[in-house]
Amino acid sequence: MTTLDSLAGRTLFITGASRGIGKAIALRAAQDGANIVIAAKTSTPHPKLEGTIHTAAAELEAAGGQALPVVVDVRDEASIQAAVDAAVARFGGIDILVNNASAIALTNTLGTSSKRYDLMHQVNSRGTWLTSKLCLPQLLKSDHAHILNISPPLNMDPRWFGPHVAYTMAKYGMSMCVLGMAEEFQGKVGVNALWPRTTIATAAVANMPGGELLVQMSRRPAIMADAAHVMLRQDPRTSTGRFAIDDAVLADAGVTDFAPYAVTPGGELAPDFFL
Repeated sequence: MTTLDSLAGRTLFITGASRGIGKAIALRAAQDGANIVIAAKTSTPHPKLEGTIHTAAAELEAAGGQALPVVVDVRDEASIQAAVDAAVARFGGIDILVNNASAIALTNTLGTSSKRYDLMHQVNSRGTWLTSKLCLPQLLKSDHAHILNISPPLNMDPRWFGPHVAYTMAKYGMSMCVLGMAEEFQGKVGVNALWPRTTIATAAVANMPGGELLVQMSRRPAIMADAAHVMLRQDPRTSTGRFAIDDAVLADAGVTDFAPYAVTPGGELAPDFFL
């Protein structure tokens, strides 16, 4: 296992890859000639959200990659296992898992329904753990195995819990998977987290109260994709257990100009919720 020059020929299994950050990470890998399993729920056009697994697949193949669109609900074990089996049948294995699928509700305790609470925990915490568990038998066969969770650094400051404790618990569950699995699979699989310094212009942000303004104060998903590309090429034996921030990863890689990532050139940027 060594640091790679590119992800050419590697197979990435990315949840929630039909749009947003997941698709951006997939596109960056596709530019290297990687194989991408697009594991997401949207197979037919959504009335409010752009993109499906099939439109994403077309974009990835146009960018130079190989794409396998598979309908996956990370709450459903059989659904994930079927996608893993399809990935092995098509590409021969899995080298990299990106746990990107997520559900969000920035609501306080009284404002959070039990249905929404269950959704966030089933998708974020349980979905990440379960998808990792089902991909690990293939990852452990790879000579360059990575799991990357799109989740925040663990911070027990009450201000990250008070306004939206249900969501924080669910996202921190993803981060605790990093903590535990990095230790459990040390030397075999690199397990890390990546989180943005600022809000990212995605549908999730656009659909929040004041989302239109927030999108204008955000960076583009490309910054997360470029940071993930750096991390996923690193040696998994030595790069593991990290809670990385997108622009810090890129700064370490020599990037000095972050202006092109801004939705509004020269505009004020909104810090992310957990930073």
